[in-house]
Amino acid sequence: MNIQDVLTNKVKEAVQSIFNAELPAVEFQPTRKDFEGDITVVVFPMLRVVKGNPVEIGTKIGEYLVANVDEVAKFNVVKGFLNIVIDDAYYLNFFNAIKSIEDFGYVSTEADNAVMVEYSSPNTNKPLHLGHIRNNLLGYAVAEIIKASGKKVYKTQIINDRGIHICKSMLAWQRFGNGETPESTGLKGDKLVGNYYVAFDKAYKAEVAEMITKGTDKAVAEKEAPILIAAQEMLRKWESGDDEVVTLWKTMNQWVYDGFDITYKNMGVDFDQLYYESNTYLLGKDVVADGLQKGVFYKKEDGSVWIDLTDEGLDEKIVLRSDGTAVYMTQDIGTAIQRVKDYADVGGMVYTVGNEQDYHFKVLFLILKKLGFSWAERLYHLSYGMVDLPSGKMKSREGTVVDADDLMQDMAQTAAKISEDLGKLDGYSEDEKNDLYKMIGLGALKYYILKVDPKKRILFNPEESVDFQGNTGPFIQYTYARIQSIIRKADFDYSMDIDLASIKGFHEKEKELLKQIQLFPETIQLSADNYSPALIANYTYDLVKEFNSFYQNVSILGEENMQKKILRVQLAKKVGEVIKSSFKLLGIEVPVRM
Repeated sequence: MNIQDVLTNKVKEAVQSIFNAELPAVEFQPTRKDFEGDITVVVFPMLRVVKGNPVEIGTKIGEYLVANVDEVAKFNVVKGFLNIVIDDAYYLNFFNAIKSIEDFGYVSTEADNAVMVEYSSPNTNKPLHLGHIRNNLLGYAVAEIIKASGKKVYKTQIINDRGIHICKSMLAWQRFGNGETPESTGLKGDKLVGNYYVAFDKAYKAEVAEMITKGTDKAVAEKEAPILIAAQEMLRKWESGDDEVVTLWKTMNQWVYDGFDITYKNMGVDFDQLYYESNTYLLGKDVVADGLQKGVFYKKEDGSVWIDLTDEGLDEKIVLRSDGTAVYMTQDIGTAIQRVKDYADVGGMVYTVGNEQDYHFKVLFLILKKLGFSWAERLYHLSYGMVDLPSGKMKSREGTVVDADDLMQDMAQTAAKISEDLGKLDGYSEDEKNDLYKMIGLGALKYYILKVDPKKRILFNPEESVDFQGNTGPFIQYTYARIQSIIRKADFDYSMDIDLASIKGFHEKEKELLKQIQLFPETIQLSADNYSPALIANYTYDLVKEFNSFYQNVSILGEENMQKKILRVQLAKKVGEVIKSSFKLLGIEVPVRM
């Protein structure tokens, strides 16, 4: 039980004993730096059940805590704030108990009630771009954080491998490709296929422009351009199982998958299960038929099937067209149900999808609830804002997308330039430097994106993200490397437990660092509950700031009191372990020297 839980029980007990009143909750906050104390009880909310002067109420509760709680050393009251000083022995006992725990803060995995986290889910007509980077980093980090909070996690994606956009790339390759392949061009397969998606758009616009100059109405030209008609015919052939079209589809999709695999590996993300739209697009039609019988859906005169959600503040939504074909909603209903069939222990799902799909997921989750699936209560849309660059908005059809591979490479180059300008890596071989540049560059990118609340839009500035000062990945990585240097220089046995008398109490900076370490398990749980890697990222920055203040204000290896020296090395080591653990949750590596 942490100190806040202990104090919650005892403050309630004090109010019952002194004032004969029942306190529903206790409000805490960190003690302000200009007052003595480690944790503060806010007295003002108690006035709803206890009448009197806040200072007098706080004083009586403080006296009760000193008399009845071993961990409380003393207190002071400032207006309506009860500032409590926690005994040094409490922090020392806490530290001796956790200093040898490798995965401090992580909770053992529960056997059931797993969570499936979906992320990435790209189209197979183009490479991954900057938007996919935020999606992948968020989805992967949330999956790792939920896992650390004690739940079993399955990472998945549904690959959008069918549809008119795929056929556009295929048709352009047939017409303009001259048989080229990733091997013959030296291009990653996803980039090669993406080039033909751009080529299709260029040819389509040229045909539309020509038709308009010959007197065709623009709207008609855009619908009847010959190359678009040909792509639509190719889609019909694919849906009917035409051997030639299906073979080309399989070939070009495999080029893309091979390219994606390289990008995912470089990005440091992975998946446990892949779903393909070509296998799932017919799912859900049987569920619609069942829902019709139950009265969840209704049929219109033209034969189309709908659901009326106006009572829930939404609108009417089609789930089956009049010709019997499915819409995306139908497919998503069927895919969700299929996943629970495939993994019987799945009790909830997280969908990492941009905020332009907010309404879609409100409807999807509500439909699944109305269909009677209990797990539908535990569905979450991890909605996130766009990522912009100073250069402006991206458009994949026009080839102006910021390619994920290129951006990651650029980040390594930016890290190299800044590191060399600062003279950070003297004495490194070229291979060591290149490996470190990748680690710093990718760490900078990931941290810059993950430190922001997912719902907020981001303006990504590459150079700002690689700054070695401030709330950045490289600043935290550099602090970790500094700690490893301290540990390497500690040429004595620092493994023993410390007793309070030998260190004659904690230095203020030691205590502040211990308090920050103590917050890590709670931060993991909060981050998992809120699906927010930003809480982990900013906790880590706060820990690093606290460590650097400690480092600047006390001597570590130069301390004369051997017990103090041992304690400080142990503290530094544990801070390093927590940095590494928290960054692991974010998918960021840390260097042993830098």
